[in-house]
Amino acid sequence: MELQKSFDTPKIVTIEKVVDETPTVRTMYFSDEIMSKVLPGQFAMVWIPGVNEIPMSVMISQENGKAAFTVRKHGLATTELFSKKVGDKIGIRGPYGNSFTVKQGNLLLVGGGTGLVPLIRLVTFLQKNDNVTIIMGAKTWSEVFFEDLANKLLEGTMHKVIVATEDGSYGEKGLVTDAMEKLLKENKFDAVYTCGPEKMMHKAVQIASANKIHVEASIERMMKCGIGICGSCCFGDVMACKDGTVFDGTALLANKEFGYTHRSKSGILDNY
Repeated sequence: MELQKSFDTPKIVTIEKVVDETPTVRTMYFSDEIMSKVLPGQFAMVWIPGVNEIPMSVMISQENGKAAFTVRKHGLATTELFSKKVGDKIGIRGPYGNSFTVKQGNLLLVGGGTGLVPLIRLVTFLQKNDNVTIIMGAKTWSEVFFEDLANKLLEGTMHKVIVATEDGSYGEKGLVTDAMEKLLKENKFDAVYTCGPEKMMHKAVQIASANKIHVEASIERMMKCGIGICGSCCFGDVMACKDGTVFDGTALLANKEFGYTHRSKSGILDNY
């Protein structure tokens, strides 16, 4: 699968539609042919005028020539992006990074929060005869999103969408990794793909590797350039933007930072 070529010149796009997924999560749609065709796992650098530029996974749109960003209101930049309305403008450049390796067979996708974005895009690259199971996690029922979309995208295929909430208010009670361990006792999978909070991914990679299943994860790190110059996204001996953001289980479990530490804006290593 050939990577989508990156474009480093920022482009200004207009937000055309905003969809509230949860009280703290919104998806913002815009027109752009390049971003509409990015591979699952690739990301864009998104400029919020007067605030900051941040990396974002590119969400699918079911309209040709359109793409989207799904953002959770959290820090200064994401809160400002979350507040954007139809007609407002943002800057984009990219896409950057590598992509998930698309396997065939019985596939398990494990995601949490906005980490579901590249996994939903991955679904659109899978074969109709694949048997796909998606586990999506949230803290509580009000934070569950993309369940209906996932079922719609997989309609007419062998599939299952499992929701796990930490408080048990919807779906299965517990963490996505609890549901994953339960599934692996009764089913065999050819590949596991995961994206979400790093502690969650670390556990998912450990579980898959212990069961000798090919596993890939898309990791998140502080990024300022997206093209391997600034070094802000150093991840052990590699850089998340140029060498990732997708890594396989062997590389991840050999990386002493994965699941344990991350770098702040100043470059200092902090513990999770």
